[in-house]
Amino acid sequence: MPISFNAIAADFKLPLYYVEVDPSRAGQEILDQPALLIGQMLAAGTATADTPVVVGSLAQAQVLFGVGSQLERMVAAFFKNNQAAELWCLPVVEPSAGNAATGSIALTGPSTAAGTLSVYIAGQRVQIAVAAAASATTIGAALATAINAMTTLPVTAVNTTGTVALTARWKGLTGNDIHIGLNLGGVAAGEALPAGVGAVITAMSGGTAAPSLANAIAALGEDPYEYVAFPFTDSTSLAAIEAEFGFGDAGRWGWLRQLYGHIFSAARGTYSALVTLGSARNEAVTSILGVEVATPTPVWEVAAAYAAQAARALLNDPARPLQTLALAGVTPAAKGERFSGLERNTLVKSGIAVTSIDSDGTVRIAREATGYLTNPQGVADGAYDLVTTLATLARLFRNQKRVITSKYGRHKLANDGTSFGAGQAIVTPNIIRAELVAQYQADEFNGLVENTDAFAAHLVVERDSGNPNRVNVLYPPDLVNQLRMFAVLAQFRLQYTDAA
Repeated sequence: MPISFNAIAADFKLPLYYVEVDPSRAGQEILDQPALLIGQMLAAGTATADTPVVVGSLAQAQVLFGVGSQLERMVAAFFKNNQAAELWCLPVVEPSAGNAATGSIALTGPSTAAGTLSVYIAGQRVQIAVAAAASATTIGAALATAINAMTTLPVTAVNTTGTVALTARWKGLTGNDIHIGLNLGGVAAGEALPAGVGAVITAMSGGTAAPSLANAIAALGEDPYEYVAFPFTDSTSLAAIEAEFGFGDAGRWGWLRQLYGHIFSAARGTYSALVTLGSARNEAVTSILGVEVATPTPVWEVAAAYAAQAARALLNDPARPLQTLALAGVTPAAKGERFSGLERNTLVKSGIAVTSIDSDGTVRIAREATGYLTNPQGVADGAYDLVTTLATLARLFRNQKRVITSKYGRHKLANDGTSFGAGQAIVTPNIIRAELVAQYQADEFNGLVENTDAFAAHLVVERDSGNPNRVNVLYPPDLVNQLRMFAVLAQFRLQYTDAA
């Protein structure tokens, strides 16, 4: 009886008809690639800190993490860009040894005419009516009341004789990123200071320390999290999350765990500061999107929007570029305060992802660069400089693993040329080779790779010379490329002649 059964016993005697169902040849790809937002929760939140929790709505996030918390606002930004992905959140508490960032709006008066005061905090507009002859103290009191009434803002406000002091709702470095602005909507939105009223902004600063991430990262276990929005760009926090998702033996991209995943973050800074940030790093699994100092949207919300768009696009097609995808809810810096094309090109070469901005203010992904700059020998290397490269490789590895484990999970291994009966659970190097080529052809059909003939010519499948139970494979995929540039030499004429 050469056919290999898994369940029906060879010595079973009772008649008559028995069926053993084997799904190994009917496997279909199932994509389990949830997104993960990591961020700070407030004490009012009901979630258990350092424990992943699935989130299905903004209302649920507000209860779990606290209204106005960093993580609640990240969820809001994510859902503006992606309402289809499975979303998990990993809440962490504020650093106990840290300080909360503070800033202020110092108002002067009295107003000489009635008007409207438009203040923007973290990109969110707060408007109050200002009556004629209103004193600075009166205006400040109204503004503080309005700010505190908008509970989703990441700050609280206190007025003292016309100076409105703002304090971040949580301790930590990230509070320094809360942008304060005036009349960002401009004349087109009818925004201007009321006559006689002045306002001087002191930017948020003084936030110190970052949360401890060790317990939170350990809680991720072996569960899959493919698209991770990460709000912390201090070196300690980045090192911690990249150790979890990196290529080392203990990392998710390592040979042992095979979980994969991508980290999406954002950083605010001057051109030189962002070049310095990118140039000092060399990590393929992380993409940090650089934004201008004057960008009103907090970087943790930019990171959430970036991860959300990546999750939707890469799940559908990991090889397709993210360029031109709009980041809904992200407000750009004002014209004249944006990076130039030359600056953005240098940022990319420094390992910083960049955006483009439409004439109507829509912010779009321009290049999803990773932080990978050099190989282990310190030589400049573009192997992993795009998010799509790793995303495509992860899809290929999963496709291959699914086929091999579903079809050959309990097979015997024999040399090529072995004569065995049809139906035997035996595999040879040549059978595996044919399987890999067939899967590669399917991957080529799905637009992940190209050049199957070259792949087959360079594919090596062999039995290990020292371990007869092991097969070694040299797998040489030719990843499909993207249309990143369209270059034209416009060699115009004013009049054609016989000359070329």
